[in-house]
Amino acid sequence: MSGLVRICSQAELPAPGEVSEVSAEGRIFCVANLDGTIHVLNGECPHEGGPLGEGRIEDGRVVCPWHEYSFDLQTGAEWHDTEMKAEVYEAVVDGGELRVKL
Repeated sequence: MSGLVRICSQAELPAPGEVSEVSAEGRIFCVANLDGTIHVLNGECPHEGGPLGEGRIEDGRVVCPWHEYSFDLQTGAEWHDTEMKAEVYEAVVDGGELRVKL
């Protein structure tokens, strides 16, 4: 994958079932670990800008801590309002670093 940007080191990745907020390249990202698979979404909830990286994982979705909107980790689609989406980035862990394609 070309055009990759470093987000964080592999050591900084959240544990399985956890999410974290990471700042890189002037952006905030939500990094989620779903059963060992890393997913990266825009860190700002598209509803009202809540911090997705401070949310939680439920049923393959990240849940915003502000208003409980939940977004599919693979597609970014919101549970009830499929027109609302969080941006999902292609991510790869390689050489001890997490990188995404912006």
